[in-house]
Amino acid sequence: MITLILVHRIPNLPTQSWTFEDESVIRIGRSSDNHVIIHSAVVSRYHVELQRRGCKWKILNLGGNGTYSDENLITQAPVVDGMLLRLARSGPQLQIKVGANVFKNTPKILPAKEVLAG
Repeated sequence: MITLILVHRIPNLPTQSWTFEDESVIRIGRSSDNHVIIHSAVVSRYHVELQRRGCKWKILNLGGNGTYSDENLITQAPVVDGMLLRLARSGPQLQIKVGANVFKNTPKILPAKEVLAG
């Protein structure tokens, strides 16, 4: 199981989440055929792909504006539970939670497929 949590920049609170149990690939971007659709001018139509290999996940940047983790531009990287991704340097931020106890310390938020972001 993997959960993506959209985190509002100020005051850094979760605003929306998506949980996936069976998918081996999760696509994130502006296009309506992504698993997670984020409407933001800095997010590419196909911005990020998360790929499952066995019990591990990998991030693959597809966006022209880049994907960042800890302010570092990444092209591909392993997913680490709790890590934060920023879509483009000034774009929306997603926290990634991996495993069955995803919401143990996360405030409850309602799931949705689309979101308008900055």
